[in-house]
Amino acid sequence: MTAISDMPDVPRAARRPQVGNPMVRWLRANLFSSIPNGILTIVLLAVLAKGVISFVQWGIASAVWLTPVNDSSACRAVRGIGACWAVIPEKYRFILFGTYPFDEQWRPALSVVLFIALFYLSTRRALWRRELVFIWIGALALISVLMWGGVLGLSFVSQDRWGGLPVTLILATFGLAFGFPLGILVALGRRSKLPAIRSLSVLYVELIRGVPLVSLLFMASVMFPLFMPSGFNIDKLLRAQIAIILFAGAYLAEVIRGGLQAVPRGQYEAADALGLSYWRKNRLIILPQAIRHVIPPLVNTFIAFFKDTSLVLIIGIFDLLTTAKTAIIDPAWQQFSVEVYIFVAAIYFVFCFAMSRYSRSLEATSGR
Repeated sequence: MTAISDMPDVPRAARRPQVGNPMVRWLRANLFSSIPNGILTIVLLAVLAKGVISFVQWGIASAVWLTPVNDSSACRAVRGIGACWAVIPEKYRFILFGTYPFDEQWRPALSVVLFIALFYLSTRRALWRRELVFIWIGALALISVLMWGGVLGLSFVSQDRWGGLPVTLILATFGLAFGFPLGILVALGRRSKLPAIRSLSVLYVELIRGVPLVSLLFMASVMFPLFMPSGFNIDKLLRAQIAIILFAGAYLAEVIRGGLQAVPRGQYEAADALGLSYWRKNRLIILPQAIRHVIPPLVNTFIAFFKDTSLVLIIGIFDLLTTAKTAIIDPAWQQFSVEVYIFVAAIYFVFCFAMSRYSRSLEATSGR
């Protein structure tokens, strides 16, 4: 039996039995532990309650939800008192799909559904096999057919007519899908023992990170065609996509390089002792550990680039944010831009929050 003198020195208050309601104990310990904390909690709760009540009054109680087609008189009557959510059903098709032909907008809608299905399937660990690559290839080919058309009885739609959410998903998906392996190669190149490869990798990262994405998009749109042969032209969307891939690759390379530095030196030595080649060593042992170390900053970078796709508006590409801004040019609805931006913000939030939640679950399962 352990003697009383051998027991650890535990404060007497900590050894007392916990009595009372657990919620009250939590509030007392975290929000009302002292008089200043209690005052600050009450003030913040009052401000939060005021904000919630005002939003409910503006966004729900006094809001206008539906109006006759292209008639905003009911919304103008409650201007400054309630929200005009009627602008969303009036303009949602233009916001989501831009100037894509109206009767053919089921095609970009189906493309968005396919993208979401691909994202969901890619989060299932049971499907992390070679077959998933073929699923992606087949789905992207189907999305290309749907968006372009010209086959299977579908009318051809040029990329100049694309816009809205499909364009945002295309830029973000391809930008990260190609930027991630590019970032891995550049990160490995920065740690290479060959001076030429290491110098080129450092030059690429510092050059790309030293300029904003806006300047890269401008160069891709305006300057790049000047260096092409006469009569040779690359589509504007493809040029923007290349700029986003290069930009994403540079930032992801630094994130992955941080993960490589976190891998213990003994893992490299153990892989060399097994006689593994350079590529097998990195593919089977080093990179899985490095990526596991940097899951939070990786997802943070993914979320940032998903939102940065809105910068393509400077070169005339109609992404989701640009179509939203264009939708409220209509004089009848020009006064209700706040509601449109809230709608677009909700779409961005859903995608970003989904990525954040998945990263947390992936980080938890990877740490087991």
